[in-house]
Formats: sequence, C-alpha cells, structure tokens
Amino acid sequence: MTDITITREDGPTGGRYVTTVNGHEAEMTYSRAGSTRIIIDHTGVPRELGGMGVGKALVLRAVEDARKDGIKIIPLCPFAKAQIEKNKDWQDVLA
Repeated sequence: MTDITITREDGPTGGRYVTTVNGHEAEMTYSRAGSTRIIIDHTGVPRELGGMGVGKALVLRAVEDARKDGIKIIPLCPFAKAQIEKNKDWQDVLA
C-alpha cells in the first residue's frame, strides 16, 4: 500500500489513527500514559483490507508522530508490537 491518508484524532486521554480505503475503515487506538508516552492498545483492519499494508501504515504513522512529538510508545497491541519488532529502525520510540 503506497499512498493512504491517515488521520490522527487526538483527545485528552487518548485517540486513534484512522483511514478509509476502498470504503472500509481501519483504525489503531491509543491511550496516554502521562505526557511522554502513549499505549497502543488496538489495531483493527477489516478483512477486505488484509494484505494491503494498511495496519503497518497505521503503526508507522504513530512511530513518525512519536519521533516528532518526542514521546515513547508502549505497544500492548500484539500487531503493533510485532510491527515494531520487525522494523529495527522503529525501535527508538519504544518506552
């Protein structure tokens, strides 16, 4: 998946990253753990979008935002944790 638009919806206690591809919504949710960490707790990608790299793109966006914002990620979501483990150059944002 090359060019998808991901929106970040941020609130005081958490938020989500969301995208719609081919009419199907995918999301990754997170909670705040103080002012310097977020906890990624869920990634949901519809079956129709499987294998398109949508989930990976959601995690990458969170990694990029963490770097930009100077925060760390605690990946409780098994998918997000696996993606960060597979991509060694993303591990600098781990808490």
